[in-house]
Amino acid sequence: MQHNLLDAVKNFGSHHQHVLVIGDVMLDRYLIGDVNRISPEAPVPVVLLKSQQDRAGGASNVAANLAFLGIKTHIIGCVGHDGEASILLDLMTATMIDSTHVVHSKHRPTVAKTRILSGHQQMMRLDQESSQPFTADENALLVEAITAELALKPALVILSDYSKGLLSADICQLIISQCNAAGIPTLVDPKGHDYSKYRHATALTPNKKETAEACFTSQYDPELIEKAASLKNNLNLKFLVVTRGEEGISLIDDHAHLLPATAKQVFDVSGAGDTVIATLAAGLINHLSTLESLQLANVAAGVVVGKVGTVPINRDELIEALASEQTSEQAHKICDLTQLKQKMATWRQAKQKIVFTNGCFDLLHAGHVTYLEAAKKRGDKLILGLNTDRSVSALKGPSRPVVNENDRARVLAALASVDAVILFDEDTPLNLINTLKPDVIAKGSDYTADQVVGGREVESWGGEIALIDLVAGRSTSNIIKKMNS
Repeated sequence: MQHNLLDAVKNFGSHHQHVLVIGDVMLDRYLIGDVNRISPEAPVPVVLLKSQQDRAGGASNVAANLAFLGIKTHIIGCVGHDGEASILLDLMTATMIDSTHVVHSKHRPTVAKTRILSGHQQMMRLDQESSQPFTADENALLVEAITAELALKPALVILSDYSKGLLSADICQLIISQCNAAGIPTLVDPKGHDYSKYRHATALTPNKKETAEACFTSQYDPELIEKAASLKNNLNLKFLVVTRGEEGISLIDDHAHLLPATAKQVFDVSGAGDTVIATLAAGLINHLSTLESLQLANVAAGVVVGKVGTVPINRDELIEALASEQTSEQAHKICDLTQLKQKMATWRQAKQKIVFTNGCFDLLHAGHVTYLEAAKKRGDKLILGLNTDRSVSALKGPSRPVVNENDRARVLAALASVDAVILFDEDTPLNLINTLKPDVIAKGSDYTADQVVGGREVESWGGEIALIDLVAGRSTSNIIKKMNS
């Protein structure tokens, strides 16, 4: 799986398509310094300023994540006629975000959040914004901008709602209805308690607290995901994503899937939701499935929470994280029986066809690799039952195996065709097959169907036997003979 994701990320930006982000743009300003004393004027810390950083925040951070991932990005937002607007627009231009249709308001300031930091500790936040509804003139400019951008046929639209007034119920429904009519997916990062304004969107990506508020329950409710599924159905969404912090991310479509968190350390969760929805969008427009796209977003979120402040992910960072995850995933493919049963339960919930094969796989060679690739094609997931060292010796003689069981398992787990490896100590895998009950049992075509151990059992519960052609002249025994000649 990670191999597929890695290839997809490397190809980000290769297609002639773009994503449109619509929402509350803002300037995130960080004043960073040291605290060494308390003010004599009042019992407050004195911050000695060392640096100032200005970053694109809110919807503009969503756009920045997309741009840094290599995705062509357009944005619609609203700024004032002030210095913060100039800084924010310059930041977006420098990031190659097309801000042609950003609306300029005479009545409201550019939304800006100024955070004062000492080390990794946020000491204070100063907000500049207007809570007034958009005027008729502002809405007219906004509708004009939306019409112009949708005429450019984006591959996907993201609504990034920070409750600053731009995404009113009328505007949301205008965008969603026009996108649905044009076959354009819409992803929404929602705010507030009433999600009815997002009805008929493709998907929403609330966090756990927001989900609980929308479902009128507690975020600690053990039935929260079930209630979220009802919310998804009531809003007529295709899927719902719930970001759950250290618990990971839940995907709710026809079923509920939990993706465990990947972060090694957490410094700041600011902007993590922006990274999730942007990476999800990038995956979807590059033809990844919803689950694959969300797996990608989960890895990306694990990267950005390890940084201080609102910082977008870039493509190189994501590639590096995926490569690291791939190594970890390979190790996790080696399962005991309990772990494998859990994996299989998830696969079956997703209605995936499970193939089982077995063997010694001593001195892995091209014949093995070709065989396993062919076996994998008979279904969706491939389980490899691997003989332990003891059982290999019993079958092949005291000089075998050449490679010990742990090393054989690790090498096999690195193959993209293999989804799980489990060791078995018996001379045959019959007990294991009866326990796992795979849909397909694969064996080399040097066997006949009636010779396949477990074949009759697999057929008894409606499964099938797959006889796989072997590569002539490729065998561990031949390699050993050549080495000894």
